[in-house]
Amino acid sequence: MECVMKKVIAFVLITTVAIIMLAGCSRTEEEGLTVVRVSEVTRSVFYAPQYAAIELGFFEDEGLEIDLITSDGADRVMTALLTNAVDIGFSGPEAALYVFNQGRADFAVVFAQVTQRDGSFLIAREPNPDFTWEDIRGSYVLAGRRGGMPYMVLEYVVSQNGLIPGIDVELNTTIQFAAMVSAFLGGTGDFVTAFEPVASTLELEGRGFVIASVGEASGAIPYTAYYALGSFIESNPEVIQGFTNAIARGQQWVMENTPERIAEVIRPFFPDADPIIMASAIARYKEIEAFASVPTITYESFDRMQRVMEAAGELTQRAPFDMLIDNSFAEIASATR
Repeated sequence: MECVMKKVIAFVLITTVAIIMLAGCSRTEEEGLTVVRVSEVTRSVFYAPQYAAIELGFFEDEGLEIDLITSDGADRVMTALLTNAVDIGFSGPEAALYVFNQGRADFAVVFAQVTQRDGSFLIAREPNPDFTWEDIRGSYVLAGRRGGMPYMVLEYVVSQNGLIPGIDVELNTTIQFAAMVSAFLGGTGDFVTAFEPVASTLELEGRGFVIASVGEASGAIPYTAYYALGSFIESNPEVIQGFTNAIARGQQWVMENTPERIAEVIRPFFPDADPIIMASAIARYKEIEAFASVPTITYESFDRMQRVMEAAGELTQRAPFDMLIDNSFAEIASATR
């Protein structure tokens, strides 16, 4: 937790001047639409409901125009929110939990989720249709950054299946997330975890094989969600409600359409992607129910997320569900979509 907050504080100091310069034009009215500035943690087909809602005009139907930026990291998303560079953050809700536990008076409140499971997959060098987690005993797994949600959820899954990290299986955390697959293809490790569309790409190329879904094994977790400062929500409830309404429609549309159709609609956000790989990635996420069908967050999934973080040694104080999570907008959106 301290490491994450140090990153946030450092980034605040670096970006404050630029943010002050931009603050005056951050919210405008154009053609009757209210501009909502949103920072996403990364660009991924994992967030297909968001892109579908934008492309299909669901936000415009609510009188909103989305100014979407990609911040490449939950710490950067939270920094942008805390410094008023954006109105809404989109990342793992653990970022909001860390800020809440720092005692900030105007903390980030989570109001809608998009993904409800970890989106990473365990990749092997050979197919293994009969895989069980016992099969990684004695092996070396490239697992991601210690303290990051992909690593923490994998560690949780490994432990839940009777294996002790560091004793029964080696979970390597020394290789940067973006370099893990390259290291694996270069001969390092027995297994690697990867998100889509990397997983589908490796399979189509015959260089790696998906043998397990980390998210399917872990159970439901509010993996990626929207949050805003409590002060913003209080001052702009109609914006938050309209935003959540649009997301709920995007979720329903993704539930009702084929991976091929979804890939076609969200293609503008991935102009260089292979449509076949995109459809394969979306199909795999639909298969493990990674996309939440409604934006509400359950107490059970939030509790599991905190247990995962506690088990990883990244959480020493739990946050109250009813303070950090506000389902009121999601409940209305789910009932009226």
